[in-house]
Amino acid sequence: MEAVVLLRGVNVGGVTVRSADLARVLRDAGFTAVRTVLASGNVVLEAATGDTARVRRDVEAALRAGFGYDAWVVVLSPSRLAEVAAGYPFPRDDARFHPYCVFASDAGELGALAGQAGDGGEEDLLELAGDVLYWRVAKGSSTGTPFAKRAAAARWKPVVTTRNLRTVEKVLAVTTR
Repeated sequence: MEAVVLLRGVNVGGVTVRSADLARVLRDAGFTAVRTVLASGNVVLEAATGDTARVRRDVEAALRAGFGYDAWVVVLSPSRLAEVAAGYPFPRDDARFHPYCVFASDAGELGALAGQAGDGGEEDLLELAGDVLYWRVAKGSSTGTPFAKRAAAARWKPVVTTRNLRTVEKVLAVTTR
């Protein structure tokens, strides 16, 4: 099974994972056709199982053993990632805003996170769509809005990761779908 793996919290906050090392660790763990995308913890790989929960556990164990940090990942099928990209509900080409997709290893956590976000007004729009939370935020305020501050809290670290929509599309481009 081809799988998209989104690592949480790498190459920020002191956790450095180089793409070549990441690919090697995952190949050594038995994954094949490992392709890293950008330097922000995005991987497309082939797994011997179609069980995404098992792929998640195996990748997290490999990362913990290979890099010595408490790793958390989100695993998606390429077709689900394509649906997420196509479903972005806000204007994509508005130069004043960043388009983000927030993923979670437990979709219920996204509902809890979105429910606690409060009203960010036009500068900080959210829309929950099952296992993804779409977020549009004014450029220059990606870390300063009420939602951004809440999403960065320790409570969400083990379950939530955010990607710019353009990154999602670049990851999708290297899948076979």
